[in-house]
Amino acid sequence: MEAMFVPSAMQTKKWLAFGLCAVSYLLGGTASTLMATFLPVAVPELLSRSTITVSAEDLSAWISAAFLYGWMTGGVVFGFVSDRLGRARAVAFVTGLYGLSMLMTVFVTDWPVLLVLRFLTGAGVGGVLLLTTVYISEIWPAQQRAVVLGVLAVMFPVGIVTTGILNAGLVNWREAFWVGVIPLLVSLTMLAGLPESGHWSAHRQSATTQVAWTARDKANLLTGVLVFGAVLVGLWGTFSWIPSWVQTLLTDGSSGNQERGFTMMLLGTGGILGGMLSGVLLNTLGTRRTLLLTFAGCTGGCALLFLTNHTFSPVIYAETAFLALFFGISQGALSSIIPALFPVHIRAAASGISFNVGRFFTATAVFFVGTLVALLGGLGNALLVFSAAFLLAFLLVYLRIRDK
Repeated sequence: MEAMFVPSAMQTKKWLAFGLCAVSYLLGGTASTLMATFLPVAVPELLSRSTITVSAEDLSAWISAAFLYGWMTGGVVFGFVSDRLGRARAVAFVTGLYGLSMLMTVFVTDWPVLLVLRFLTGAGVGGVLLLTTVYISEIWPAQQRAVVLGVLAVMFPVGIVTTGILNAGLVNWREAFWVGVIPLLVSLTMLAGLPESGHWSAHRQSATTQVAWTARDKANLLTGVLVFGAVLVGLWGTFSWIPSWVQTLLTDGSSGNQERGFTMMLLGTGGILGGMLSGVLLNTLGTRRTLLLTFAGCTGGCALLFLTNHTFSPVIYAETAFLALFFGISQGALSSIIPALFPVHIRAAASGISFNVGRFFTATAVFFVGTLVALLGGLGNALLVFSAAFLLAFLLVYLRIRDK
């Protein structure tokens, strides 16, 4: 009789694991974009309390760059940690890290402290997005894995929609960061009940498991780093600045809360639809044609949005939704493709490198947005420069990726 209940118990643990990872992944989307939507109000407040002279544009760029540097660091470092110490404990730790950092942001009074907290938040989010994907892919049956991973990937843009709701709801920027309490509670629940990956455990118990990187592993790593890195420069060089760009199009004296919030909700909704559509496109068109179509859409969408709008109008909402759809397809497709390239013993580390090395260049590029705004005569022109990275991604896919 007891044996009859084992499968049910195992399924319950898997669904519990998925639910916890999904909530962590979702709130990772909120943690990534919450500060971006509040930059126009948070930065002036922090500068008014500071004795250090710095422009609002430069400080906004530093805050965005600090998060991305943290994301890169966490995505790489925690990949190696997970391969050594286990998936479950690592997922719980990174979830708690970004939750605590968000919670401490509520009380920040100096912008240098905020830079540190955004770095730590980014490190936690980078770890979560990597490790939850690897962990779920290892504990779920192969025949259901693609569907479950697709649903998990959609959680990030759901978190972005949550960000938009918080902003459009006229919540004070400090009050909004109390949402960090939730990932802290999720982290504690993970420590108490998250089952370890059987694949990882089997690898650790095997004395004969190969640990060397093959030539194929190295070639796949190079492709992953180049393509995903280019996408990151284009995505985060534009995405995180769109709310601030919308603010520049509004009339003087307008708070912009609702416009920025609705724009962020559209970015998130488009990402959800794109993530759900990515699996269908991959199955129908194949990897190469899906990615080529996606990056062409990203390039065209950025050109349409930033070249044709000089004052705010409802048309911006439609164009933002169009662009967000292709953003979502790119993230959903690459999140499914890259981890499958590598064997278990290097999967987290190799995926972490592929997903995150490009963040160094992204963060460095975003760091100079303020300078580009001054040189190019507007934030829209600066963001258009970053969107050129999608053209590079298009060329890389055309030259390096072939369907099997």
